[in-house]
Amino acid sequence: MAELVYAAITSLDGFVTDAQGGFEWAAPADDLHAYVNDRERTVGTYLYGRRMYDVMRFWETADQQDGLTDVARDYTRVWQGADKVVYSRTLERIETGRTRLEREFDPVAVRALVDAAERDVSVGGPTLAAEALRAGIVDRVHQYLHPVVVGGGTPFLPHGVRLDLELVDVGRFDSGVARLDYRVRRQPQA
Repeated sequence: MAELVYAAITSLDGFVTDAQGGFEWAAPADDLHAYVNDRERTVGTYLYGRRMYDVMRFWETADQQDGLTDVARDYTRVWQGADKVVYSRTLERIETGRTRLEREFDPVAVRALVDAAERDVSVGGPTLAAEALRAGIVDRVHQYLHPVVVGGGTPFLPHGVRLDLELVDVGRFDSGVARLDYRVRRQPQA
């Protein structure tokens, strides 16, 4: 059964970008990147908001870049092999293969997509993930905690959302990054 997964690299204080919007501190070392590649092989569809799509579309042509590492080249193949859905009211056209544009994020439609999928669906970026978390449709949360405190920026998790989580796995990488994998506990419907 496919699941809706929200995964992100964060600072220890819970941000995905710093106050200036930078995330160079989050560049994964090869061991972490290889691990993420293997995890992402289970993803059949990526869900992105406009900003995350703008960042991720680099991978459409990354294999044409000089000096790309083997692990980055591998991720390029993983990313290109998955479907993408971009949610944007302002984007005029899509510039990547296997990608479709949706104007509105509809949690009911997304849950139906996940329930019908053979492979996991990944919600990328904290803004779109916040909508999915608020709607209660996220099944798993994977956090990669970098050993850095950035003091502010874009938060990994939205304010005002209560989630009961079950820790299902932890790990550590040579760079000092800690991996936390959680299953979202479903509350009984009233």
